[in-house]
Amino acid sequence: MATRVMKIGIISKKDYMERTLAIAKGEYKPRKDKPKVWFESTKSMSQVLSTENQDLLRAIIENKPHSITALEEITNRKKSNLSRILKTLEKYGIVELQKIKGKISPKVKATDFRVEFGLHYSSPIPN
Repeated sequence: MATRVMKIGIISKKDYMERTLAIAKGEYKPRKDKPKVWFESTKSMSQVLSTENQDLLRAIIENKPHSITALEEITNRKKSNLSRILKTLEKYGIVELQKIKGKISPKVKATDFRVEFGLHYSSPIPN
């Protein structure tokens, strides 16, 4: 699989809301090279991109499971746990869950992650 880099940003919930409103009002237009996916903290990012979840992404890439049941057999993880994690990863755009012939098939959309954060992200909207 080709490498697909996802840019991730860390920003407070308050600043994220301000940023979103400024974009909606046309007051701020983010550059194309800026993150599209945001986390509130490095802690929340590390939970989503944990070693276990990275192993899960690798298993999906290497085995191309046709269903969550097949993924359960490959990873020895419970189906309920996989479903919850995959839905979270889908929410962030890291995986895509495709429904094929009544079965949910996971596809990895991002293989690598570039994280941007710092003091300048605490107020990303120019004054």
